[in-house]
Amino acid sequence: MSSLSTATKAAELRHRPINGSSKTSVSDEGRKTDKLLDSHTGWEFGGPWGVTAMMIGFPMLMYYLWICLWFYDGQLVVPTSIGGITPFLNQMWTHIRDDASPNMYAWKVYSGLIVYELFLAWIMPGYMQEGLPVPSLGYKTLMYNCNALFSVYFTIITAAFLHYYHIFRLTEIIDNYGHIMSVAMIWGFAVSFGTYFWTVARGEQMRMSGNFMYDVFMGAALNPRIGPVDLKMWAEVRIPWVIVFFLAVSGACKQYEQYGVVTPNMAFMCLATWFYLNACCKGEECIPQTWDMFHEKWGFMVIFWNFAGVPFTYVYSVVYMASHEPENYKFSTPAYIALFATLITAYYIWDTSMSQKSRFKMQTQGNYSYRWTFPQLPWGTVKNPTYIQTAHGNRLLTSGWWSLSRKPNYVADWVMSFTWGLVVGTASPIPYFYSVFFITVLVHRTTRDFERCAVKYGKDWERYCEIVRWKFIPGIY
Repeated sequence: MSSLSTATKAAELRHRPINGSSKTSVSDEGRKTDKLLDSHTGWEFGGPWGVTAMMIGFPMLMYYLWICLWFYDGQLVVPTSIGGITPFLNQMWTHIRDDASPNMYAWKVYSGLIVYELFLAWIMPGYMQEGLPVPSLGYKTLMYNCNALFSVYFTIITAAFLHYYHIFRLTEIIDNYGHIMSVAMIWGFAVSFGTYFWTVARGEQMRMSGNFMYDVFMGAALNPRIGPVDLKMWAEVRIPWVIVFFLAVSGACKQYEQYGVVTPNMAFMCLATWFYLNACCKGEECIPQTWDMFHEKWGFMVIFWNFAGVPFTYVYSVVYMASHEPENYKFSTPAYIALFATLITAYYIWDTSMSQKSRFKMQTQGNYSYRWTFPQLPWGTVKNPTYIQTAHGNRLLTSGWWSLSRKPNYVADWVMSFTWGLVVGTASPIPYFYSVFFITVLVHRTTRDFERCAVKYGKDWERYCEIVRWKFIPGIY
């Protein structure tokens, strides 16, 4: 661990050149390791058959859970006999045909949002942030126009204007949930396959396996852009979390129109979704420092989930509350206090841990500058951080939340996801889908990340694991 003086350490953390330079502190050994990690070395997610099953199964599961929420009192339904399977499937199809068809209205609503968000991302002023050196680009860096804050709040103002003047009532979103979800799925498939073919046609594909379905799922493009807009970062924030927030607001508007009040449960979801959306916007300059940006390719796995999966499976609690009487999920005052306190605590840990890691990377790269956006939470930046200098050339943070756990952000993120189901209590199991699915994703990502870190850093990773002992919860696991 570094024992440099404060002044020396601060200076050393600014050693890398910026403005897209290909110069980097990565050692020759690190370059060899990066080349290995930038090649296809094995199958994930069960290989070609596994990813094909997911591409077929995810949409079917989304339809099934929505049908159970909306038409079957939020309970999971199954055929009661062998002979009932065909009638059951016919009934499921009837619900999809009648209440989730991709009609023209849904195309206008969803596609209008996509076009509007892309337009705002193109024209809005923003904070210019340099990304991490990309091995496949010869360790050059890309610049990102972080204008989500202006774009998203301009979208909110636009939506409020349209709602107030009855041009587009926000209740229309939840009322047309099934139809819009179908359009979102079509967009997810179209963008996934379109990006794949466009990338291959331009000869820009990388880390390919040679299997068509697997490569579509994992992606062929690393940094797809349209003009000044980085599509991967744009889709990560401007599509899923904007829709998630507006679904919650739509549910609240529907409740108010029906009952004259918004329940604490629905208000909780508005706050929770705003927390997430605002955090992604106010800290957008931290996103280019993440693994998702500089290494993860843009394929079906990411695209479909951003365009359809996240917005239409993470807020099942809103769908339930919008279609059921408030008495079904009413809590005591102490229960509400505990619920809100849990959310706020988890959010604080998640926000500050993500900020600590990303700002440490910026300091290391030499391009960190303070950006004030609301809210800036205490301990968002670690002063005089300790770290392990690796033979690769990178540094592993061992300060702040990252001295207590290797994945503190994952723990806090999952706790938040669990509260999104807990908000309806035991009224329905379906809103807990988010937390159940999310924990499988986090465990898989952790396993994959640690395996790659072991390859990338070797003995330095072993030393890091000795210092930061706990994977998730300090003292437990």
